[in-house]
Amino acid sequence: MKKEFFEKGILTVCLAAGMILGSGFCSLAAVLPDGLQVGGQELGGLSREEADRKIEEYVDGLPDQTISIQVGDQTLETTTKAMGLSWSNRDAVDEVVSALTEGNLLKRYMAETDLEQEGREIPVETAVDEAAVTAFVTEQCSGMEGGAKNASITRENGEFVITPSEKGVTVDTAATVQAINEAVAGGVDEPVEVEAVITEAEPEITTEMLSTIKDVLGTYTTDFSSSSSARAKNLEVGSAKLNGHVLMPGETLSGYECLQPFTRANGYEPAASYENGQVVDSIGGGVCQLSTTMYNMALEAELEITQRQNHSMIVTYVDPSRDAAIAGTYKDLKITNNYSTPIYIEAYTSGRKLTFTCYGQETRPANREVEYISETISRTDPGAPIERVNNSLAPGTRRRVSSGHVGIKSRLWKVVKVDGVETERTLLNTDTYNASKAVYEVGPAAPAETAPPVTETVPESTAPPETQAPQPSEGVGGGPGMGLSGPSGSAGGETQAPAAPQTAPAAETTAPAPAAGGSPSADSGAVPAPAETQAQTPAAPAPDASGAPAPAA
Repeated sequence: MKKEFFEKGILTVCLAAGMILGSGFCSLAAVLPDGLQVGGQELGGLSREEADRKIEEYVDGLPDQTISIQVGDQTLETTTKAMGLSWSNRDAVDEVVSALTEGNLLKRYMAETDLEQEGREIPVETAVDEAAVTAFVTEQCSGMEGGAKNASITRENGEFVITPSEKGVTVDTAATVQAINEAVAGGVDEPVEVEAVITEAEPEITTEMLSTIKDVLGTYTTDFSSSSSARAKNLEVGSAKLNGHVLMPGETLSGYECLQPFTRANGYEPAASYENGQVVDSIGGGVCQLSTTMYNMALEAELEITQRQNHSMIVTYVDPSRDAAIAGTYKDLKITNNYSTPIYIEAYTSGRKLTFTCYGQETRPANREVEYISETISRTDPGAPIERVNNSLAPGTRRRVSSGHVGIKSRLWKVVKVDGVETERTLLNTDTYNASKAVYEVGPAAPAETAPPVTETVPESTAPPETQAPQPSEGVGGGPGMGLSGPSGSAGGETQAPAAPQTAPAAETTAPAPAAGGSPSADSGAVPAPAETQAQTPAAPAPDASGAPAPAA
């Protein structure tokens, strides 16, 4: 008791002296108290510098353990030294050592008192180098990682073939480094095993989404048996460019964007098309039959029609108001998928027939029917043909340049029936098709018989240069419906027809409105019928003076 009282007294005197003299008291070099251990290493009696060296030697002497990183079904192996294992809690140890070796006696006494309460054992923590792990994982996982891959679908031999989607896999390097550090923080007496942190990215189009494409939502076929070989080639080329398109819900398809540019390099040939109220050759002539057939397919499937314009003059392969023109960038057919599942567009030519079919997941009731009725409101006679003298023709010759077309005003109705009873009638289109006079070139009149002419010397003259015919328009700004000076569209068609000599006012006849059944007019030619839809027959073009009908556009 006396000894303990004596020691406390000495300490009290020293503390009091320290409080009086401040930090200058007891300035002798301090050493760490006995019993202090860091990572199992005894540091008692050592200076701060000696303690740091001993801990460094301890960390450097740790065994070079194997680190196994599991990435999916593969294992990456490295070592602690290769990953830059080092002493990571140096700051925490330095804080304790500084408190025990620096400052006046009172401060060191209080630090040692705290150490007594918290324990004299301080762990050594280790960690790997983040840059080394990042470089290792990036290099080793280069073949394992990848972005998500969308599923794709094709139709082969009447069956759908789906290429499955794949998830994207990315190693989260920062999170993986953290997982390794947590594993090595308590020491590396045993090999280290961790799982890499994987981030998965879902594809935008999955196999499950495309698996819903199985039902015919709408189909339509048009005939081009009277077309030239060049026009038939354009339909074949264009249908291949539209075939196989998949529209996800809300996506829009543009016929023009799929088909252009209208160039020979893109597979098209010069063929007949409408331009400035006449039938002329243009690169890609006939592609409007593609947009028209796809338009009727979209009607049968009840897709959203985002954009559609009629031709300037009537066409013969569908009823009035069931056509859809493409001309430059100002006339286009755009359809939008308004279903909640994907749709697939199939397009092909076979036996001089053009077919478009829309596949998807049918959700409409089986007892519901849709019919489209073309109604001709009025007809306008084009009037007498125009004759132009061509002195290069033999006298009495008459050659047709372009056929005449009857002008028509029409509209299209959508009729919905449930269990055979009409429940809905909607007006979709009201269109005007321009009348166009037939144009002929005729030879000069035959000269009258006279007496033999008197021989006379005539000064030699130079013949005027031959006028070259304009070439078919070609390119992004060319193609069907595009003249040499660009579009000049009118309200009712692709281009404004040129003014013709007036003879007598053209007669306009108003047709009666269709009955609920919607039978077509009797003066039209037959058109193949779409599935579950009564075929409508198109109005015939006006015959010209020779009695020949106009060619198809």
